[in-house]
Amino acid sequence: MRVARDLARRGYNADREAVTLLATAADVDAAIDAAAGAAPDDALTLTAADVRDALAADDGRADGPLEPGAVTAGVDPPVSSGAGAPESGDDAGPAALETGGSREKGVDPPPAVVSGDVTGSSTGTGTYEDFVSVFRDRYRRLADKLRPRVNHRPTDTIADMAGGSDAAIVGLVTDVRTTAGGHWLVELEDSNGTFPCLVMEDRDFAPRVRELLYDECIAVEGTLADDGGILFVDAMHFPDVPRTYEPSTADREVSAALVSDVHVGSQEFLADAWERFAAWLHTEAAEHVEYLLIAGDMVEGVGVYPDQDDELDIVDIYEQYEAFSEYLKLVPGDMEIVMIPGNHDAVRLAEPQPGFDEDLREIMSAHDARIVSNPATVDLEGVSVLMYHGVSLDEVIAELPDDAASYEEPHRAMYRLLEKRHVAPQFGGRTRLAPEPEDHLVIDEVPDVFHAGHVHKLGYGKYHNVLTINSGCWQAQTAFQRSVNIDPDVAHAPIVDLSTLDLTLRKFV
Repeated sequence: MRVARDLARRGYNADREAVTLLATAADVDAAIDAAAGAAPDDALTLTAADVRDALAADDGRADGPLEPGAVTAGVDPPVSSGAGAPESGDDAGPAALETGGSREKGVDPPPAVVSGDVTGSSTGTGTYEDFVSVFRDRYRRLADKLRPRVNHRPTDTIADMAGGSDAAIVGLVTDVRTTAGGHWLVELEDSNGTFPCLVMEDRDFAPRVRELLYDECIAVEGTLADDGGILFVDAMHFPDVPRTYEPSTADREVSAALVSDVHVGSQEFLADAWERFAAWLHTEAAEHVEYLLIAGDMVEGVGVYPDQDDELDIVDIYEQYEAFSEYLKLVPGDMEIVMIPGNHDAVRLAEPQPGFDEDLREIMSAHDARIVSNPATVDLEGVSVLMYHGVSLDEVIAELPDDAASYEEPHRAMYRLLEKRHVAPQFGGRTRLAPEPEDHLVIDEVPDVFHAGHVHKLGYGKYHNVLTINSGCWQAQTAFQRSVNIDPDVAHAPIVDLSTLDLTLRKFV
């Protein structure tokens, strides 16, 4: 980072906390001048105490105090491309990670723009009307994506059509079962009623029926039976991401680190690995990394699973967040941080999950981090990143065949969510959903990057040009995870070059 480099030019090293204090000062250059000027003649390494003393002594200057913790005026670093295939290991990534010069002084990096944040606007009370409203909104928005592809008719109109007629239906899946002959019977519901649709086992798309989830929206085309009571399906369509989709990229070379599932408070939290990650962010190799996105589970939480108390290092939930905040302070102070909650965090479990309450926000105020809901979409210099913690991935993996979704390849389960254009399609299963006037879990706009966590497994790939990343975790295997056969992928930091959408993996264990 610039602070460490400027100090090095003056002949000083500095510990991580000292660098962070300088980077978060109101006037970074003046703070560096003050710290270097006040340093003892024989000092080689500036400590946090040295910086605090220098800033305190400078408090009476005419141009104002240099208070640590203030939001710094950001600057734009010219950086190298992250081009190349993803790799892992301490030296992962392309050879071209050398920096291209210092950051431009006095220029604020464009702030992240958040959309879809329900914090403070969640109004559902769980009434019958709320449930009707959320499913009507889901149907309307997803049906709008499917209607241009089929000659759709409402179910009550189709029920009155003559046998043998061609017909198409757009509806939510309410039932899927096999017939005695081995065919598939799919019942679809729209706002006018329900209608049965038969997929013959010899159809080339018949295996896709095994990948249907209750309550997702699909379209089918086919021919009515002679008595008009059933539709024989000839084609099946999903809302999906267009195959021609072209993602946006940033106009300059700038990168974002994508992590999740930190789990501070657990006995298995990998503090040393997180400290190595934070220290790396202070190096010139990471000078281009200006954004940090954390996709939920900042802490281990309390009472999340049976006998969790036996695996806690910190048993008080507020103390867990206080400890997390201390680890967050190790991150460079001039990084922009966006965080969403997860199922271990102290927010409601039903999705969408609003961001943390004011008490927790105050505790986690380091670097003025942006705290938004789960899910939310974050625009980073023109690149849209859909952040979702990922609880529904458990359900997708449980319900779908192994070749469609698995814990070993979590990004493939995320592909299915993109295909269905909904982050939690199935209601009433493992994923708790909060009824609202609108369905905030619909993927209205195609993201450029889809980032999730939750399953503690690393996975990445592209689905119709959408970069899809599950970022693993920072918690070693717990006894509970061992009992359910979860072998976590730990201490990885996927780094996305926003100018190219190339991915580099850094590993810190």
